[in-house]
Amino acid sequence: MESVRADAVGTDHASDVLAIRGCQLDAVDPATLLADEIRRRPWTAWASPDETVAGTGSAATISVTSGDRFEAVRERASGLFANQDVATNLPPFARPRLFGGFAFHDVGVDRHADADWTGFPDAYFHLPAVSVIERDGETWLTAAAVGPDAPSTAEQTLERWQERLTNAQPSTESPPGIAARSQIPERDAWTEQVDAAVERIDRGDLRKVVLAGAQTVDLAGSLSVPAALDRLSETYPDCYRFAFAPEQAGAGTFFGATPERLLRRDGPRVQTAALAGSIGRGDTGAEDEWLAEELTDSPKDSHEHALVVEAIREQLDGFAETVTTGERTIRQLATVQHLQTPIEAILDTEVHVLSLVEALHPTPAVGGLPPDDALAAIQEAEAFDRGWYAAPIGWFDAAGDGEFAVGIRSALTRERRATLFAGAGIVADSDPDAEWDEIQLKYRPILDALR
Repeated sequence: MESVRADAVGTDHASDVLAIRGCQLDAVDPATLLADEIRRRPWTAWASPDETVAGTGSAATISVTSGDRFEAVRERASGLFANQDVATNLPPFARPRLFGGFAFHDVGVDRHADADWTGFPDAYFHLPAVSVIERDGETWLTAAAVGPDAPSTAEQTLERWQERLTNAQPSTESPPGIAARSQIPERDAWTEQVDAAVERIDRGDLRKVVLAGAQTVDLAGSLSVPAALDRLSETYPDCYRFAFAPEQAGAGTFFGATPERLLRRDGPRVQTAALAGSIGRGDTGAEDEWLAEELTDSPKDSHEHALVVEAIREQLDGFAETVTTGERTIRQLATVQHLQTPIEAILDTEVHVLSLVEALHPTPAVGGLPPDDALAAIQEAEAFDRGWYAAPIGWFDAAGDGEFAVGIRSALTRERRATLFAGAGIVADSDPDAEWDEIQLKYRPILDALR
């Protein structure tokens, strides 16, 4: 293996050297790094509208299963980043970054047996041993190593992978097809869950709660997740496409194409957005426009969206000098349309991106209001483990900058089985049938990539 696993539980790295070496590549697709014959667990794929990153192997790993997971990750990352030897030829976007995510529910919440999240603890991040990053018209190969001999190790690894990538090709396998599928909950149980939630909202116990479903599919053939990501990138180029494959034995791969940015921090500037309220796409431009007007004029969807905007603003106020809300628009995706409002904040003090992630997660778009009551209602109602579904996924660096998305429009796959997840926001006038139709729409991105 081309990497050294530095730790399993986040040992202090302050005495170690973290070395990064890199070189520019010509005409190499980052997905080439994830070709079946050279990919090594753990591996990560991350694509935003600004960049595409593929990473394989691990120079260092941070895994948290108890205590304050956000603080624990920050502290262990601080030790890892404390003593850096980064090649001077690297552009800023090739700096060392930790990729990973968090579970939806906090540490200590009981997990259901359905949906096997082996290898996906409460928090997990890794520094890829080898990465290919494409950004601003450039493609770079980087190698990372941690330890007393890190500089020479990184240089040797870089040389080996330059040669390995010369003849490698991205995975191009066809979709595996779907042999069978089942859902949790089934439709009658879903109706009962929605009716119970609306009753609690009418009593004043809740203002909103997001209920999710899980659809398990048996695949007719083997699934190449990198090839599925390539198909998702063609249909959802403006979404965050991602995959996380931990190294633990028996772990699956969590992947998807989410339209929802949780936040991005660049120094004092924080960008986020409210994404809530949904309707389908039409078969024609005129039908699309009519459906968009229906969504814009819907009291139920406007109310649901306003709750999310209000909550995000309140969560950022405690950190920010200013919080600005942009114009509400329609976000059109291949199968669904959403109401979207951009939100930007200027921080009034130095705040690590993980502190902002902790403050914002879960937004009412995936949790509900009041947050604690909604989370308790979700845990009580849902008969499967959300794991990393609807949770923060992304990256951060030594400066405390980073970008996180919300892990929706996603699936957990292992061997010839995949479990897909989708949710719907329940408010006072929610209709169980309409909400059922909504989550079926939200399964479509992954289903289309599988069949």
